[in-house]
Amino acid sequence: MIDLHDITKVYQIGDEKVYALDHVSMHIYPREFVSVIGPSGSGKSTLMNIIGCLDLADAGVYRLDGIPIEDYSEKQLARIRNEKIGFIFQNFNLIPKLSAEENVELPLIYRGVKASERAERVREALDKVGLTHRAKHLPTELSGGQQQRVAIARALVTRPSLILADEPTGNLDSRTSREILDILMELHEQGNTVVLITHDNDIARQAKRSVHILDGRLTEVAL
Repeated sequence: MIDLHDITKVYQIGDEKVYALDHVSMHIYPREFVSVIGPSGSGKSTLMNIIGCLDLADAGVYRLDGIPIEDYSEKQLARIRNEKIGFIFQNFNLIPKLSAEENVELPLIYRGVKASERAERVREALDKVGLTHRAKHLPTELSGGQQQRVAIARALVTRPSLILADEPTGNLDSRTSREILDILMELHEQGNTVVLITHDNDIARQAKRSVHILDGRLTEVAL
């Protein structure tokens, strides 16, 4: 499903070139649950952005479902993001003025899904994360854990084949973090490919396979 070959991403900082990703190669099979672990500044978010088609590499080949995307236009990349990938972020990224169900509905509006189908799929997604009873509430009326559940429902509502979770428990207490990880594990068991980005070894161990990133280079690690 995900095939990275010799991926390089370089940032120019003054007169210095900084390799955020340094000739990275990685393969993730369909229905795998893989964690990418590394400290702040190691390159893990850059890796997620490239896997998620939010950014393009400076060199190397990235094939998603066998298709190289290096020459895709922004419109084509946006379509891939909307159709194939569900994103879960540390800061939830919910729109404050929209209710839980309206936040979850947004990706379907962008896709042009009819209202009746949108309503059904929003209910289904909120039910998966146990939040149908909070559908009408604004983000400010929800706990941090509930907001992250809404974010997960929003990621699921398009029925993506790939879920990218970037530090999804970073702003949560230990009990709520466990609940969110349980949801991710359940989604994996239901057939989704899950890539979990984290700096926490204990969280990384929840995945079936883990890779470590440091100074833009990847190494496989034993769990």
